[in-house]
Amino acid sequence: MRHYCDEWIQEWCDGNGWTEPTPVSPNFYWAFPPNAVMPEPIPMEILRLIKAEKGLTADEKKWLGSAVLFSFGCAVLSIFWRCPVPLVMAFAFSAITVARLDVED
Repeated sequence: MRHYCDEWIQEWCDGNGWTEPTPVSPNFYWAFPPNAVMPEPIPMEILRLIKAEKGLTADEKKWLGSAVLFSFGCAVLSIFWRCPVPLVMAFAFSAITVARLDVED
């Protein structure tokens, strides 16, 4: 899951003099600092600051919405079936979703 939008990274780079941001992995970027000839990784502190300022990406919102809808559907099924198994499935899906939302350093 991508935790940063490329537009957010490009906006920060434009505002701070960095050029040509390149995603190395889904959540790790390299760019050229001001007056540099070799790219460097964008510091994690900066990425955390961007994330705190901008909030959730569209991908994260999609996963959260699907977890809420799935949980609601499982709750309804649990009531009609009079069985807790759908609630267990909802808990498992929500736990996996929350684990995927964690930003790794």
